[in-house]
Amino acid sequence: MTSESRLMKILISPVMSEKSHYYSEHGVSVFKVLKDATKDEIKAAVERIFNVKVDAVRTLNFQGKTRRSAHGIGRRSDWKKAYVTVQGGKTIDVEQASAADVNKENA
Repeated sequence: MTSESRLMKILISPVMSEKSHYYSEHGVSVFKVLKDATKDEIKAAVERIFNVKVDAVRTLNFQGKTRRSAHGIGRRSDWKKAYVTVQGGKTIDVEQASAADVNKENA
């Protein structure tokens, strides 16, 4: 079983794009996650943070691109994206969840 502190660190940020907006209308949320996170850990983290039942998790690994600038050659970081499908056609409202976390911290 994964520790509570690790579960809270797995989801880095939601991915906001046209494609993720389309998927959100169909009950799928898109998140940037830790590079070494497994599907089971992502599922547990989403269920714990958003209080929903997860039906499926699909992941994609992105390789960082090499970029050149006036200061030399650099490289963007590798990262991982997760598509999380929620049971029952429900949606995850990331903005509402983050506002609730802020209210808990201020109380």
